[in-house]
Amino acid sequence: MNEKEIILTAEGLAKLQNELDELKTVHRKEVNDRIRQAKEYGDLSENAEYEDAKQEQAFIEGRILKLEAMIRNSRIIDESEYAADEVHLGATVKVKDLKNNDSYEFHIVGSAEADPSAKRISNESPLGRALIGHKKGETVDVSTPRGVVKYKIETIKNGNGAVAPAKKAAKKAS
Repeated sequence: MNEKEIILTAEGLAKLQNELDELKTVHRKEVNDRIRQAKEYGDLSENAEYEDAKQEQAFIEGRILKLEAMIRNSRIIDESEYAADEVHLGATVKVKDLKNNDSYEFHIVGSAEADPSAKRISNESPLGRALIGHKKGETVDVSTPRGVVKYKIETIKNGNGAVAPAKKAAKKAS
């Protein structure tokens, strides 16, 4: 099976590995204990505790398989692959909505880590796609259900929080 590459920050990979470890070591044992205890009640055909524990076990095992696949197919964002003065995966970007002059700051991450409520937007989202590859001071158009929104890029910070340096003029060979 050809599985999709999962793009993650180092922090995102660590979160997935921690969740996997907790599911394997803590939750798996807890649900197995619940199943063992429910079996002691007798007739399994009408045992709600047993059915509930088996459903939870199936969910946990499915999540473990999914996390293992995500980790196996993950690629950590390597910021050295990107121009420091361009919006890229792992960067934090501050933009200004040119219609209402509101400013917003977003961290550009892969789709597996996207969490708009935490200001982590996917590189595959309309805004993420529009911003990738653009530089400070540029204006981008983002198609939304409410129409096109224009944003001006105010700052770009690398994943480590450093503001991207201004582009230096190329030295002339003498």
